Order: sequence, then structure tokens, then C-alpha cells
Amino acid sequence: METGRKAVALLSGGLDSTTALAIASQQGFAVYALSFDYGQRAVIEIEAARHVAARSRVADHVVVRIDLGVFGGSALTGDLPMPRGRRADEIGHGIPPSYVPARNTIFLSFALAWAEVLGTGDIFIGAHILDFGGYPDCRPAYFRAYERMANLATKAGVEGSASFEIHTPLIDLSKAQIIRRGLELGVDYSLTVSCYTPSPGGEACGECDSCILRVKGFRENGLEDPVRYRKPRMTV
Repeated sequence: METGRKAVALLSGGLDSTTALAIASQQGFAVYALSFDYGQRAVIEIEAARHVAARSRVADHVVVRIDLGVFGGSALTGDLPMPRGRRADEIGHGIPPSYVPARNTIFLSFALAWAEVLGTGDIFIGAHILDFGGYPDCRPAYFRAYERMANLATKAGVEGSASFEIHTPLIDLSKAQIIRRGLELGVDYSLTVSCYTPSPGGEACGECDSCILRVKGFRENGLEDPVRYRKPRMTV
């Protein structure tokens, strides 16, 4: 149902953010998609985000270019080794090398600025904790704290013209449940890129943590992942 309400949705081009965007649209928001070229290895995900945004007919799509790689500290932006070939039950214990320092705080700050300009307090992010519980900036307590900060730190919050809410519709869902929800909403997962180290042609590695959890999620739904893999994981 169209309500005329606007929302900013963080869109990486991956499975989770694409599902969260679809949920925002289903809830009647006019969605303004925000993506980041932040020095990540998987820069191909930016093109995926463009395809998803076009398919989803968002109100606008902005790609912001920043370089978190200048700081390092992450296997996604620097030279730290990427874990490969781990079992699904090994993933999510401790903070993994794929954690990018302060990434969600940085991304949400850009989303907050755009939301204030758009005259809305609604921001969607595809964070969830069941599979990647080790990320400190994916916890419910973090998002509630960010909301409090947002309402203290903005003109809209101080004057009362907007009350900021960080929507986390996937926060308590497993990867299989996220996929199931997205399929119900008509999400085309063949457009998405989840792999941390895809080939230049877009083939997923099949060995990184993200690939392993994605394959497991599809198989728990009795499905094969529609994206191409260089080395599909047979055991997850």
C-alpha cells in the first residue's frame, strides 16, 4: 500500500540488503537506495546494486565513493587473509576478519544525512545476527543506540520534524528465512552478489564465509543458488 512515506535503504547489492529493500517497498515506502564504493575487494557488488535498484524501481539510487581501505584493518579492504572453507557451524564465533572497522556507523551517518534532507526518519538496513553474530555493529543494542544519537545530533530530531528509526527487518532471521521472505516478495537473487572475493567475471568463490552461508540458506529451502560459482561448496 502506497503511503507517500520515504525511506533510505542501504543497498550493498547483496542478498540481505536487497531483501530489506524489498520489505521497505512492500511496506509502502518510496525507497531511496544508498550504496557505497568504499574500497572493497568485491567492487562488482556496486554494479549488482545498480541492477537491483533498477529492477526495484526505487525513487533514487546514489552511490557514494569513500575509501575505507586507507585505514586497512579488514580482509574486505586490505591484505588480511580471508577465511575460506569453514563449516557453517564455525562461522559467527568471534569477530571475523571480514569486519570493517566502524563500517555501519559510517554508512548510517550518510543515510542519516540523506534522510534528513528528504524529510524522513526511516532508514532500512539488512543486518542480521543469527549467522554473523560476531559483528558488533549488527546488534540490536547498537541500532537502538544509533537511533538515540540520530535524534540528538540532527536539526530534524531537535526540532521534532522527524523521529529517526533504524529498521532492521532481518535482524532475527536465519539466511534461509531471509531467502524465503525475499522469494515471497519476488526478489531476483540472480542479480545479487554476496561473495567477498568474486572473479572479475562475477563468479562467486564458493569458499568464503558469505558464500558458504548463502549456499546453505538456499539448500535449506530446497533450492540451488541462481548465481554462478567457481568452486561450489558441496558441504556446508
